[in-house]
Amino acid sequence: MKVLVVKNQKDADRQGVKIFRQAYKHGARTFGLATGGTPEGLYRELCQSDLDFRDCIAINLDEYVGLDGNHPQSYRYYMQSNLFNQKPFAETYLPDGMAPSAKVECTHYNWIIATNPIDLQILGIGQNGHIGFNEPGTPFTSTTHVVNLTPSTIKANSRYFKDESQVPTQALTQGIGNILQAKQILLMAFGPEKAQAVKEALTGKVTEDLPASVLQKHPHVTVLLDEAAAALLPSEWVTEHVQHIY
Repeated sequence: MKVLVVKNQKDADRQGVKIFRQAYKHGARTFGLATGGTPEGLYRELCQSDLDFRDCIAINLDEYVGLDGNHPQSYRYYMQSNLFNQKPFAETYLPDGMAPSAKVECTHYNWIIATNPIDLQILGIGQNGHIGFNEPGTPFTSTTHVVNLTPSTIKANSRYFKDESQVPTQALTQGIGNILQAKQILLMAFGPEKAQAVKEALTGKVTEDLPASVLQKHPHVTVLLDEAAAALLPSEWVTEHVQHIY
């Protein structure tokens, strides 16, 4: 695991583009993408870059159940607005939140991932350690599934809706087993509210109670943090594992 700490999120976004560029240079053509506040700046930087994704595939982590792609808070809408409209891909995949059968949709999405192995997967981390919508207690072997969102996740996502009552209570998400199949993973975390989860995920016990901790077992993970998200990492651990980029 490579841990990079930069001064602020803007510097992290620029560093993230460098990681994308290196992956592309070395043959990456299938990118696993995330949504939410964490990767927004990265996507802005990618849109301003000279990278061309027209020969690439994008496979997203998740989608809300009950929202179609035209809903302003759906992840399809988010991806179109923040990246795909400006940087077209050859193919873009997200779970279908309106699928008549969630079971069939999960099987189909697992097939998409298996058919298009992900070269570089982007991840954020929730305050409870979730990755994708894999909440604490999710088996590390899980594949694409329907998840009931926890109250803390619903509350965190309510900032994107008029009020908390409008936040969907379920989502379709890639499982942790799917995520671990990616050849390379980039985990990004910013701000003091992520510091405790980052500390536990990187330096604590590998446990399903903290889903992101499983990344300690992956052979090719880069963790990109701003100073605030890295603030609780033990000093002796930082000395051994962290590279500061300023």
